[in-house]
Amino acid sequence: MFVHYLDLAWRSLKRTPLVSGLMVLAIAVGIGITMTSLSVYHMMSMDPIPEKSDTLFAVQLNTMDEGNQWWTDDDLPQQITYKDAMALYKADIPAKKVPMMRTGFTVHMNNDQVKPFLEGTRVTGRDFFSMFNVSFKYGDTWTQNQEDTIAPVVVISEQLNEKLFGGENSVGKEIYLDDNSYQIVGVLNNWDIHTKYYDLTNGAFNNVEAVYMPITQIPALELPAWGNTNGWKYEMIDSYQDRLNSETFWLQFWSQLDSPDEKIAYENFLTAYLTEQGGLGRYTREGVSFGLRDVNGWLEYNNVVSEDNRILVGLSFLFLIVCLANILGLLLGKFLRRAPEVGVRRALGASKRDVFKQHLVEVSLLGLFGGVIGIGIAQLGLWGVRESYSYYSALATMDLSMLFAAPVIAISACILAGMYPAWLVCKTQPAIYLKTQ
Repeated sequence: MFVHYLDLAWRSLKRTPLVSGLMVLAIAVGIGITMTSLSVYHMMSMDPIPEKSDTLFAVQLNTMDEGNQWWTDDDLPQQITYKDAMALYKADIPAKKVPMMRTGFTVHMNNDQVKPFLEGTRVTGRDFFSMFNVSFKYGDTWTQNQEDTIAPVVVISEQLNEKLFGGENSVGKEIYLDDNSYQIVGVLNNWDIHTKYYDLTNGAFNNVEAVYMPITQIPALELPAWGNTNGWKYEMIDSYQDRLNSETFWLQFWSQLDSPDEKIAYENFLTAYLTEQGGLGRYTREGVSFGLRDVNGWLEYNNVVSEDNRILVGLSFLFLIVCLANILGLLLGKFLRRAPEVGVRRALGASKRDVFKQHLVEVSLLGLFGGVIGIGIAQLGLWGVRESYSYYSALATMDLSMLFAAPVIAISACILAGMYPAWLVCKTQPAIYLKTQ
């Protein structure tokens, strides 16, 4: 019976090509605009590392004096000081942990074959790659000995390896960062994440870095921070060592805690550490204050998906409702014109339910066509977003869930719009139209 309904629906659409085309176009435009905003919102709010998001925790420490206000609701700075980062990193506690910051260098090969170019660099601990599930194409991370001895070693991205070495195994080869040469110990596989959750202070949707080096290079090279640097009190900073010893917040810190017991133990450790720092006279504050948020909690805390994005999605659905209102009017006119035909079918034995189902199949077919065309319009809209706002280039795309959602939303919307016209035509009294015939 369903196949018969499809045949009737197709014949009906062909009998009124102009009206059918207008309805398909209306639903296609509505779906295209809706899916454009919904796809960006979906990518923004999607869990960036679902397999570990509940075991990776961003660490915040409040080492300010009592009465100092921060711009966050809980007065916790989003980053920590260098001395705190290194103290936590070197602490004898069984948990993977990494301090990190973003800096940059001029990358070149010390020859005239490769033009020097500027590249962002992540300075971090050797556990960074295992913690954030970054896999290697060639080689591996640096060793603990190389980190401790401040060896000039780096890990590079697959894209940078392709640019400098044509994609071949470059482990053991050298590149130049500014005036210093570094040995490549590892090449990463393509790491395509839509949200740069591990460092939201440098832009939640910026590209990941192409170069990675040991955290011990910070004091050795006196590296500048490519990111936010915030302080809460006046300090004389006349040298880089003063910066390292200051109360300035400029590093991020993450810990991996695989069980509730590990988290409790780490919270106790942070409490003891802050209590000790307060006892040393570093700050004047009653009690201790720190934050330990998992990946999704960290994204929500930093308002990565803003209220503006939600409003934009809501407006796009309102536009879809306007399109459906137009479709509703067209369907009313089309279905009621077929009342004599429906009357004859009813007289020949078709039930109200059969007529209702037939018309719902017809509007579902309209929705299917509109949804498919709407995907094309959405892709055009997402291309426009990528071209206009490079910051959203990783977000302006449709994954499989959105590709399947588009026709489902279109069909559901058309069924919703067609239920009243279909119900109205089902009330047709056969006797009235048989007399007229």
